[in-house]
Amino acid sequence: MPIHFERKNQRFLLTTKNTAYAFDIGAGRYLVHTYYGKKGKEISAFEGAPLSFGSYPESLGDKWNPDEIPQECPFFDSGDYRISALRIEGKDGTSVTDFVYQSHRVFAGRNDIPGFPTADADEKTKTLEIKMVDEVTGCVLYLYYTVFYEDDVISRSMKIENKGKDTVTIERCMPISLDMKGCDYHMVSLWGTHNAECNIQRFPLHHGVQSIFSRRGSSSPQHNPFLAVSSPKATETKGDVYAFNLVFSGSFADEIEVDQQSNTRVQVGLGSDTFAYTLEAGETFHSPEALMLYTKNGFGEMSRLFHTFIRKHIMPPCALEKHPVVLNTWEACYFDIDEQTLFAFAEESSKIGIDMLVMDDGWFGARNDDHAGLGDWYPNPEKFKNGMKSFVKGIHERGVKFGIWIEPEMVNQDSDLYRAHPDWCLRVEGRELLLSRDQLVLNMANPDVVAYLKKSFDATFGDVGIDYFKWDMNRHLAAVGSPLVSAEKQKELRYRYVMGVYDLLQYMRARFPDAIIESCSGGGGRYDLGLMKYGFQIWTSDNTDPYARILIQRGARLPYPASTMSCHVSDPHEDMKSLDFRYKVAVGGMLGYELNILKMSEGVKKEIARQIKEYKSFEDLIRLGDYYSLVCPFEKGYAAYYYADKEGTEILFSLLEQENCQKGETVLLRFTAAKADKVYTDVLSGKTYLGSDLKKGVRFSLKGEKFSAEMMHLIAK
Repeated sequence: MPIHFERKNQRFLLTTKNTAYAFDIGAGRYLVHTYYGKKGKEISAFEGAPLSFGSYPESLGDKWNPDEIPQECPFFDSGDYRISALRIEGKDGTSVTDFVYQSHRVFAGRNDIPGFPTADADEKTKTLEIKMVDEVTGCVLYLYYTVFYEDDVISRSMKIENKGKDTVTIERCMPISLDMKGCDYHMVSLWGTHNAECNIQRFPLHHGVQSIFSRRGSSSPQHNPFLAVSSPKATETKGDVYAFNLVFSGSFADEIEVDQQSNTRVQVGLGSDTFAYTLEAGETFHSPEALMLYTKNGFGEMSRLFHTFIRKHIMPPCALEKHPVVLNTWEACYFDIDEQTLFAFAEESSKIGIDMLVMDDGWFGARNDDHAGLGDWYPNPEKFKNGMKSFVKGIHERGVKFGIWIEPEMVNQDSDLYRAHPDWCLRVEGRELLLSRDQLVLNMANPDVVAYLKKSFDATFGDVGIDYFKWDMNRHLAAVGSPLVSAEKQKELRYRYVMGVYDLLQYMRARFPDAIIESCSGGGGRYDLGLMKYGFQIWTSDNTDPYARILIQRGARLPYPASTMSCHVSDPHEDMKSLDFRYKVAVGGMLGYELNILKMSEGVKKEIARQIKEYKSFEDLIRLGDYYSLVCPFEKGYAAYYYADKEGTEILFSLLEQENCQKGETVLLRFTAAKADKVYTDVLSGKTYLGSDLKKGVRFSLKGEKFSAEMMHLIAK
């Protein structure tokens, strides 16, 4: 049983294949966390002791001091002075939040979270529902623990029903709160900025609060929602790792507090800076889902567990199929596009094996630069004189599929949409408009805006045969307000904005079921599990420099599978060594190209054709295989990693040198996924290797030269 209630000691025990999670009902009211870690260990009950200046319920005495209890869901201003998981303001203006355990139930499958992306249940998925009540406000809190047994993942979420007579305001909601004994841990996260996303950072915990967050209305390139807490000596192959992530695409907060007793509390969810939700009597609020996993086998196994889970339970089934090799027009043409140019692109693309031509910005409205046209989602009649349907048919007739760029959430002031509906933008009355890239943000919390976009896309794309949408978001939210909602509802806009985005994405998936959605936000600014539910391939960064991409792609692969990474070869400027290097970096994910194919020499086009043919021979390994990082480029002057199938009979290895590599340095790299009793042939070089030798290690000598990379595609006989 993955979920068991031990009535005698009032304990809930949740188990996955390799882990156990336990908490008790204390004093008939508290949910007291007792264990999370390796399966099979003895679990001790909580034994409290009074703390100086601790505040405790008069009826229970000082043994039940909330500031000392390791709680499953700590509440604000109820005697626990540490960071809280839930804060609700009542009609009296106070934010004392205090729910008491009432009942529980276990059911097959998972709970529904209306309007939100969630991890799909399978036949073994079970869910524990805990019901808690606050008699003062009349609110009912449901805590959900969904156990994905085979994947070693537990997901958590909250539901709050206002069954009282008065309006309340939810001010903080953290679906994951985990209390851990001691504080001898490291915090690991991904930080960055535009063009330099997914940098890995790791540092010891300290007393006080450390956090990563986004206040930008999106998950952001500055801090990714992924978070890990590890033992200090944890490596790729050994050590305790607790990993967390949020299935949400908006502002978030991940916080860790080391308290006065040197214990650790980890929380993931919606912080108070950018979140509040007014709950009228009779209404229900749902939090997004958050995920957590534990492994004793280091960061490598953490990555593989998350990758497998995301492919199985987050990404749509079509993500498991082969992805097209695309040619994107942005770096080739920018806004300077028309039918005949793109027909020529399609013809050349087809000749060299490219599967799809993606037409980027510049095709709609009065869009000749980034100052106009956003919001007017109809083809520019001067550029597409015969209409979109005729144009796309012409692309298909030339032997390639067709993709198109959209940026639904944005609007230019120089647009028909803005002139008709200036009140549809996020804006605060009386304050100056805040522009970014000369664009404003549409209020996606407004159902009329979402309805307009659905109608626009249906009219423009409904019978056209689009194969691929590149959904972009090229600025963050600021001065978030709307003249169309009451003062009490203004703080809900960021949360409701994301719900509006999901509403439109769900419509796009249903209306165009055969089309791929690639999500983008100035590159990797919304690289999160929420978007992966719909736009399972993500433009990882606007930066296509291969040296920068080595770092960006390594960071992204820490929590996310390679099949989510869109990786393009950009213009090598006729340098064949550069072209080869760019390709070997790009096949760390899903391959594409970003160059003007009409201006490439025959030699370059011939080499691209060879690359695509080679890539397709091992694409399944990148998309579905297990990822093993051998050398991290954030620690050394090079990256080394491989993908292996589940049986260990096929391996794709890459060694990518950074510009600061030391010439002549020799490194020993072990292929632990290889089978000792097999003989492997590298189909790229013809060399053979004993599986036992691969496991012991192969020596490689670094060249220390510009554009140096090495690959092996090993197949066992």
